[in-house]
Amino acid sequence: MTYIAHIRQKDNEIQTVQAHLIEVQLGAEQAGEKIGIKNLAGITGLLHDMGKNTELFRDYIQEAAANPDKPPQKGSVDHSTAGGKLIHERYHISQAAPQFKVTAEWIANCIISHHQGLRDYVSPDQTSPYIERVVTKELKQYQQAKEEFFKNNPPEHLDSLFELATAELQHYIKIIKDHKLPPITGSLLMKYMFSCLIDADRTNTRIFEENEASTKLIDHRSFFHKSYTLLSQHLAALEQGDSANSPINLLRREMSRQCEEFAYRPSGVYTLSIPTGGGKTLASMRYALKHAIEHNKERIIYIVPYTTIIEQNAAEIRNILQNDDMILEHHSNVIDDKFEDRQDDDNGEMYEVRTKNLKLARDHWDRPIIFTTMVQFLNTFYAKGTRNVRRLHQLSNAVIVFDEVQSVPVHCISLFNAALNFLHVIGRSSLLLCTATQPGLDFVKHKLHFSEEPEIIQDLDHVGRSFKRVEIHDLTQQSPSGWGAEELSSFVQDQMREVNSVLVILNTKMAVRKLFETLNEVEWLQDEGVQIVHLSTNMCPAHRKDVFSGNDEQEGLIQRLAKGERIICVSTQLIEAGVNISFECVVRSLAGLDSIAQAAGRCNRHGKDERRNVYIVRASDEVLTHLPDIKIGAEKTERVLQEFRDNPALLGNDLLSSAAIARYFEYYFHHIEDKMHYPIKKLEQKNLFDLIDRNRYYVDAYRLKHAKQPEVLNHYAIATAEKYFEAISNNATAVIVPYGHKGKQLILDLNGELEPNELGDLLREAQQYTVNIYDQELRQLEKNGDVIHLLHGHVLALREPAYSEHFGVEPKGEGTWDMAVI
Repeated sequence: MTYIAHIRQKDNEIQTVQAHLIEVQLGAEQAGEKIGIKNLAGITGLLHDMGKNTELFRDYIQEAAANPDKPPQKGSVDHSTAGGKLIHERYHISQAAPQFKVTAEWIANCIISHHQGLRDYVSPDQTSPYIERVVTKELKQYQQAKEEFFKNNPPEHLDSLFELATAELQHYIKIIKDHKLPPITGSLLMKYMFSCLIDADRTNTRIFEENEASTKLIDHRSFFHKSYTLLSQHLAALEQGDSANSPINLLRREMSRQCEEFAYRPSGVYTLSIPTGGGKTLASMRYALKHAIEHNKERIIYIVPYTTIIEQNAAEIRNILQNDDMILEHHSNVIDDKFEDRQDDDNGEMYEVRTKNLKLARDHWDRPIIFTTMVQFLNTFYAKGTRNVRRLHQLSNAVIVFDEVQSVPVHCISLFNAALNFLHVIGRSSLLLCTATQPGLDFVKHKLHFSEEPEIIQDLDHVGRSFKRVEIHDLTQQSPSGWGAEELSSFVQDQMREVNSVLVILNTKMAVRKLFETLNEVEWLQDEGVQIVHLSTNMCPAHRKDVFSGNDEQEGLIQRLAKGERIICVSTQLIEAGVNISFECVVRSLAGLDSIAQAAGRCNRHGKDERRNVYIVRASDEVLTHLPDIKIGAEKTERVLQEFRDNPALLGNDLLSSAAIARYFEYYFHHIEDKMHYPIKKLEQKNLFDLIDRNRYYVDAYRLKHAKQPEVLNHYAIATAEKYFEAISNNATAVIVPYGHKGKQLILDLNGELEPNELGDLLREAQQYTVNIYDQELRQLEKNGDVIHLLHGHVLALREPAYSEHFGVEPKGEGTWDMAVI
């Protein structure tokens, strides 16, 4: 009898179970071999679909293929448990040595979980979902599946693979101990192994469905050599420009040169503390390309805090390297996720045809250069299901650049450090933390292990002094209760009598809008043709891009500022990071000192004037009740400001000195130290870090309830941790907005009947016309009748009255987060 893994829909061709198992084994081995776990990963591939070797599954899949419109109930035949059950019963026997039991638990968990996500070994309810699956659960025709498997794969061959896999795992357990890394590192290694299986399985299934010969290998080394040459030519051209020999450009050039020299250093965890406006993007790419070439890295991955930065950085690199196909931007696309990411159940299969589109490549992260967000990076390690973890193995043997690393969500700091330590020690990757305000991640409880002498830039204090383009003025004491919109407006007007452009950055969208409206009522500003611009995340990316860079109809802020036009821009903090723009004066409401430093980077950015002014003020219209991190940051900045007033010499006579920034983060991290490990309110403040570290609380509770040790040697509660993980609060829904002709046309197009490839293209385009709407705003919009339901409710859009040219989305009320990080 022929046992079937898949039936291709377009021609009813059959892929046998044995062919699929061997091909997935080879794919998983290839992914695992990058870090030396070829056999650990490969054995999961060899056994993952062993349960399809039954008459039950054969009948099930044939019925599904014959009746695509009315298939049998998904998951009615369990095929994913059998392989894990075999591993557990064969190698987790009572007389087995502990190292064999640990290996069996890792392999079996990956196999039984390949449709849903890794199981808890010990869960909060004092049970072991893992044991319930591989021991307790009754499995129909299990004996038949096992016998058929051993006909094609002799038991002694499996035993040999298992011994090799055990040796690989023991090797890494020793490395983890030698480096004094916490147990969470082991759980991340298991996830890496799981990633190898998931990607190999999904890739092999797609290749069969689309009748491809094989996946095309990318010659990353040749691409990196060509890219390095093109970048070098671009940098050489910059050295011939009109202002090439200005002091700031000379300093930028020197820091870029130091990045190239540093690239010869071994793989490690390093910092690049180039001041704001110092050319971080190109300097870090110069390091990354040279390091990738010298140390044979497979890809370069840029992790940025906000989607607003991706477009600008990726566009700059694309223009230089001239190869769009090799550069992938992965924005988090909630529309795409909701519609296309149909999570399998425990045993279910996806039988519909999946078109080969950018979504598959994006999940796969198979390009040499990737741009993505901090949220997507953290999701790869900690989010639930199989979709995110699939790409984890692509983070190994890579150069990973973290831009504005101080923006790591507070509650994820310990998880972030654990991921980076794993990637360096086990993943064999080089990590570069870029920011002008290094947050001191090696001075927290679960610290980041930096390499020796990690900073690329020599003599940072000298660089800071040489790069100084602004004077910081603390005006927070002038009004302890803060300035309202009228007082802020008067102050901005005073500055506009001295300069041509002012940027005002406030902490909330409501305060920004109120000041914008107040300034628009000032007659003399109108009479003198002063342009007043509003920016917030209520505006979609395409809208903000037009404001910054212009379009066919009008010039953008960047061009108009360069021409010396008179402009006031009122913005939320979205403008602070990654936006290459320069104003003659900046006003920043009180926030974290790192945010103030970033705001200062938008003033006199290119050093054309000797010094310009940045003012720190209080804004009374800001309500920070739902923005606790900003509120705490402002409080700690106040403390540093007071110390500076008392003794400026202790902080280097500069509020933005490395000493002042270090002092700020010392106070900030001390205040939030209990929040860094991801406390979970619904679990009575137990922290997520511990769930996938020692899981001490629930293991102790298990012992108390059952009066015995758990039957498993691993204790990770991975599924529970994934259930509660969110990189940022996810109480927002994405809606497509009718901005411009393109936004309106997208809404019309998505209201029709579409082929899958058309739908994929439209949803990707829609990223630029999407705004994340918080629950209270969405309820108000629905109440007003301004929400349109498209594609059977999977996609939401707004009617035209709900979106304005000045403000974007128009509902009343404060958002709970004001950064475009999703």
